Amino acid sequence: MTTTSPALLRNSIAAHFTRVLGALALAGALAGCASSPAGKTVRLDDTPRIAVISAFAPELTVLLPQVQQPAKHSINGVEFTTGTLEGKPVVVFLSGISMTNAAMNTQLVLDRFNVSHVVFSGIAGGVNPSLHIGDVTVPAQWGQYMEWLMAREDKPGQYSAPAWMKSELTMPAFGMMHPRPVEVRSAANPKLTKKFWFEADPKMLATARSLQNVGLEHCLAATCLKQRPQLVVGGNGVTGQAFVDNKAFREYAFKTFEANVLDMETAATAMVAHSNGVPYIAFRSLSDLAGGGEGENEMGTFMGVAAANSAKVLQAFLAAWK
Repeated sequence: MTTTSPALLRNSIAAHFTRVLGALALAGALAGCASSPAGKTVRLDDTPRIAVISAFAPELTVLLPQVQQPAKHSINGVEFTTGTLEGKPVVVFLSGISMTNAAMNTQLVLDRFNVSHVVFSGIAGGVNPSLHIGDVTVPAQWGQYMEWLMAREDKPGQYSAPAWMKSELTMPAFGMMHPRPVEVRSAANPKLTKKFWFEADPKMLATARSLQNVGLEHCLAATCLKQRPQLVVGGNGVTGQAFVDNKAFREYAFKTFEANVLDMETAATAMVAHSNGVPYIAFRSLSDLAGGGEGENEMGTFMGVAAANSAKVLQAFLAAWK
């Protein structure tokens, strides 16, 4: 007959309970996976909301204090504020500057919140020579002007495109740079297609066209504009990764794309909205003339009044939106 020491018995019992607790923990984890399938993104809020996006802090600073019943949510370092703005449920956040940030964080808000519409508000560079700093543009469509072919230079100043690509090069080039459509697919049309213009939602545009007497800012503190700002709804906007401060390229962008304005985010957000089947619109106020003004770039001087004007039109739009 063998005997077991008290210490060995205690160790055996402890090991047994460890195995039992481990099995219970595994079962709980598996049960959790069953109730929340792997790969399924959990929404933070189920209320249908309008996503209100700005690219950088001076733009959002104007809007955030106006949000009623604000609640903060943080995902991947991005702070989302839910609440109401002009009586409409919204989720407000900064996309970050440029195309990748805009696309990535537009998709993030669509995945984690119940977004019914997307609205972009901020500043931009003016391209149309008939527009002025402080004006607010609401383009009917947006394109990505830097989806380029960098063409081969056969002779000094002469460029050629690959034969298989020529059919999609329908717009004039800027030197060696030929604009191209971007590949896109969507829930409504999963087949891969090519598209240059991403149209704003017609109903949202109609509401923007109905706005009257918004009262755009002419001065901010001691900084005043030369002309009274105006609201311009319709026309084209273009987006690229570059901060444009070049007169020749500004003239090219106006001639080639008939653009009123250019920025660094909107067409990326428009493409994500299109792929997800979510209506969008963008309000962009001119902070500078993208190289067309006299002297140095004026964004640093006028971005405050431009951001205020964009926010004013956005709020007027939300108040009128049905």
